[in-house]
Amino acid sequence: MRLTIQPSTLNQYHQSFNEDKLREHLTPYKPKFDFRFQLYNDAAQGIEYVQFFVKKDETTNESAGNEDTPIKISRGEQQIFIWCFFLALFDIDGLTGEGKQSQHFFIDDPVSSLDDHNIFITVSSIMDLIDRHFKNRKIIITTHHIGLFSILCDWLKKGEKASSYRDYLQLYILKKDEAGIDFHGPNNEVFLYHLELLQILKKAIDDDRIYAYHFALLRQILENIASFLGVGRFAFVLEQIGLTDTDEVARIVNTLSHKTVFRYEAKELVPDNKELFKKIFDGIITKYNFVLHA
Repeated sequence: MRLTIQPSTLNQYHQSFNEDKLREHLTPYKPKFDFRFQLYNDAAQGIEYVQFFVKKDETTNESAGNEDTPIKISRGEQQIFIWCFFLALFDIDGLTGEGKQSQHFFIDDPVSSLDDHNIFITVSSIMDLIDRHFKNRKIIITTHHIGLFSILCDWLKKGEKASSYRDYLQLYILKKDEAGIDFHGPNNEVFLYHLELLQILKKAIDDDRIYAYHFALLRQILENIASFLGVGRFAFVLEQIGLTDTDEVARIVNTLSHKTVFRYEAKELVPDNKELFKKIFDGIITKYNFVLHA
């Protein structure tokens, strides 16, 4: 498989491209492929295309197949690679200077074809990018994925650094009404993404495939309910659903929903944490009578 790099003004930076930085950005996604760049004959023109190969086993340094034979990767894997290539470009000295090239960062739907776990990793990397550049660059993010929009809204408006972003942040939804198509601010609207999250969590329980990142989804639901009830801490919701020792439970939820956990940990949870997860989920459904549709 060959992924062509379309010529652009960015090609001039390809000579300074650091493949290790790209692999560093790819690592949280646990890619099953490796890659090689093919440069133009004139290296100043940059990278012509990328080919993908079977990744070597890091423990044995052996390949599961012919490492010299290009392979086809999925659309989601392509999306992940392109996103990490994009991120790696920003690590090149000079690209993020004061020129017109970098006055705006435009990111168009970076989570197409990704599952929820990889969406969370991508949102986390977007937040890292925002945190580094929001004071000096206009960062424009567009998406049709309501989950990405909802999570970004939540983290930008109510996250740890929300007060820093307040004067820079603008949120819009493109809507059609009698007057035509226009942008509307979503500040007073209710998103039903929590129901989608609950359905995802129920499926994880039914399939007995509960991972660390599901605690990040569970925490978001707890925070949404707490916000709806006018309470600033989700431990209150744990109390309401009948759990005891809520401070300890909240600590476990916080730990397992931290980005450094769900970024890198894809294995299933230990039995005790699985049971705690199910207990919290069942308590939410029973207490608040959420109706989940297939």
